[in-house]
Amino acid sequence: MTPPAPHCDTEVVVCGAGPVGLTAAALLAARGIEVVVLEQNTSTSDEPKAISIDDEALRVFQQAGIVDQIMPVLVPGTGTRYYDRAGSPLFHAKGPQPFRLGFPFKNPFAQPDLERVLADAVTRAPNVAVRFGNRVSGFDQHPDHVRVHIETVSGASTVTARYVLGCDGGRSATRLLQGIDMTGRSYDQVWLVADTVEDPHTERFAMHHGDPDRPHVIVPGLHGRCRYEFRLFDGEGDPKQPPDFELIRKLVSRYRVLDPHQVERAVNYRFNAVVADEWMIGRSFLLGDAAHMMPPFAGQGLNSGIRDAANLCWKIADVLAGILDADVLASYQRERFPHALATVRMSERLGRVVMTTSPSMAARRDRLVAGALATEDGRAYLEQMRYRPPQHYTDGLIVSGDLPAHVGVPLGQPLVFDTATHSVCRFDDALGTGWSLIGIDVGDEHWQGVASILTALDATSAQLTLGDHMPGRGRRALIDVDHALNREFTTYAGRFVLLRPDHFVAAAWTPDHTEGVVDRVLSWTPGAVVHNTSREGAVSHG
Repeated sequence: MTPPAPHCDTEVVVCGAGPVGLTAAALLAARGIEVVVLEQNTSTSDEPKAISIDDEALRVFQQAGIVDQIMPVLVPGTGTRYYDRAGSPLFHAKGPQPFRLGFPFKNPFAQPDLERVLADAVTRAPNVAVRFGNRVSGFDQHPDHVRVHIETVSGASTVTARYVLGCDGGRSATRLLQGIDMTGRSYDQVWLVADTVEDPHTERFAMHHGDPDRPHVIVPGLHGRCRYEFRLFDGEGDPKQPPDFELIRKLVSRYRVLDPHQVERAVNYRFNAVVADEWMIGRSFLLGDAAHMMPPFAGQGLNSGIRDAANLCWKIADVLAGILDADVLASYQRERFPHALATVRMSERLGRVVMTTSPSMAARRDRLVAGALATEDGRAYLEQMRYRPPQHYTDGLIVSGDLPAHVGVPLGQPLVFDTATHSVCRFDDALGTGWSLIGIDVGDEHWQGVASILTALDATSAQLTLGDHMPGRGRRALIDVDHALNREFTTYAGRFVLLRPDHFVAAAWTPDHTEGVVDRVLSWTPGAVVHNTSREGAVSHG
């Protein structure tokens, strides 16, 4: 681990101890980075916020080494079932390829439970300090550090760090105190959310009811918990006031009888669809709701924040370790902004279509969905959720080369037989938390040409042979056990594949293009000279 600069108290300050901030702290801790987490509240939150976490996020927890602690608070979910205006099922969206990332696709949970588990896991890390009751009141940006001003019941203090992560929610002090605006819109419609207990629902999927008279969502949870969300109309509730129990009881009466003690928590809320104009301010960064807020109808708010942490934290760790040049940190917004914005827009569209209060629009929606389900492509589009924006980086730490569609995309996580350990394990566990270089049916003589990449990035290496032949001796190999590994890499046959720590393909090339790729990859490292950044596919320091 690279020690903090002499004048810094820690390497990274994380503002906010919600799920995104604690995830970022866990990722940094797994890479040996010293972290201080500052949270203005005196404990983790008990508010009903996020309700669903996807397989991508669970893979991030795996990388942080804490997924086994997270799994007990989840329902292993099977996606979302959509209902028409009369309450009949339309289709069940289960995602593209079950278990491709190594975990169930979409998993209900209670955010207070998740926060408690994350906080416990993070506080156990020897290089993380979590400080509750610490309100951030200002920032002083300097060329090589940030000074964070804090207010506590004991008085004012400061903490200095090399970098600051603003994971402090929609009213982010990290954003507001540094004058960053958000672009988008706020919605006037009010929704009631009630978390209940002793509920009869046992489904492992969310239920979205497109009833124009009362659009609503039901998400069963663990041990008899259930989330109900209802669209409210004029005079039924206001975000400034707690929901009336009699209204809650009336709204859920079609599904259950409800007593006051069975309402665990309830709130009225409005939602926003906004994205911060800047995500990097000097040495501070915005993540999660501090960077983007979206309607809840796609269940992507928290998951998008975890994607932010997964994209940024390894870059900061590699910069602090001297593996990457600090200029690459500017790639964070370039890579994450387009997908976050597209996800906000998709969430808005789902809200307009699925949760419409127009009877004529609901009728037209149901007819169009029925027509789409009658075709093979239409059914796949809906049931595999192909309407979700794909993650595909076309700018940032990538070298597109001659396979632009297959670079800047995440790989799945199949099971593999690892010849280094003579055991079957998950793909990510075999490769570790850093960079990886995989050679797919490339000759032994070609590995010498990529030695500088392995050294500069401190990368793990392995060879992979498609088909039913054992690879040659002398180099570690990953072997397919159930055809999933071969499916992931067939497109890359005869190539080297450079995988970033976040499991995205940074580059894929045939051995005869090694020299040019090496030059471009090394341009991301400290002290590198970029010979010609105008070349197609060349990438400079961010």
